[in-house]
Amino acid sequence: MSPRPRHRRHAALTGLLALVTAAAVATAPPATAADTWTEVGSDRADPLTESQGLTSVEVPAGSANRYTGIGTIPVDVRARGWNHVGDPDASYDGHYIEPYQRDSGDTKMFRVQAPDGGWSEYVHRLAPGEALNNSWVAVSPDGRWMLSGEYGTMSRLLVLPTPGVNPGTSPSADLPLVSTVRLDHAVRDVQGCDFSGPTTLLCSSDDPEGSLFGVTKPLLRIDLSGPPSDAADVSGHVTALRQLPLRSGCSGAFEAQGVDYDRRTGTLRVIVMSPGFCVLTDSMTYRLTAS
Repeated sequence: MSPRPRHRRHAALTGLLALVTAAAVATAPPATAADTWTEVGSDRADPLTESQGLTSVEVPAGSANRYTGIGTIPVDVRARGWNHVGDPDASYDGHYIEPYQRDSGDTKMFRVQAPDGGWSEYVHRLAPGEALNNSWVAVSPDGRWMLSGEYGTMSRLLVLPTPGVNPGTSPSADLPLVSTVRLDHAVRDVQGCDFSGPTTLLCSSDDPEGSLFGVTKPLLRIDLSGPPSDAADVSGHVTALRQLPLRSGCSGAFEAQGVDYDRRTGTLRVIVMSPGFCVLTDSMTYRLTAS
């Protein structure tokens, strides 16, 4: 693992798996009434298989929600060094995509399951100045483009062609960086994003400091100036909506993880891992709806 804050609990969970298996920034504008997200329920998040991310899958109809965690990484994938999986997403036609990273090197990997069940892998070679992190993916509503995020304090999101969906992609060719989303406000430690509309993203931030928006672990909305593509960069207006739910029987540092917006129900789900030993007992996937 790369020595980044994102993985402070990952090493501990890896050990648990082994046991189980033997510059100043501007203040963000206030949220509007339409951006009031209210908690409506929660479900326990398993620390091995539901600790990194989640997504709803629309095709085929009746598909179950999918989760990622250190326990969902296939043995052969881990053996090749891809030892961290991030927050996944699925295109509206049923392609399911997981982002992977290694401890070192100059590549990222996206593992794709097609609607027919077959798996393939697409490798992206880092562009100059690009961070190694591969924290999350969010497929655009038209399916052709995929946003990806780097960890740390960032002022951009990355745009790549959606592997397996965009006809210009192939497992045998490099998956290129084609453009960026230029943010008007820095974000920190974004762990997941999902499209809630054609040009609107909802994102979970694991920001432990609170200096960017006046609150730690914020739920963010990013409004794009246009749909992402390979034609040109687009801008993104960032708004902090609220602090994510932080409840546990243990005290200490929570870790905000992946996020999913289910357009069929209007439900937003976000994973929050609890501090200390309580990571095993009361980590949660929270459900929120706009009111």
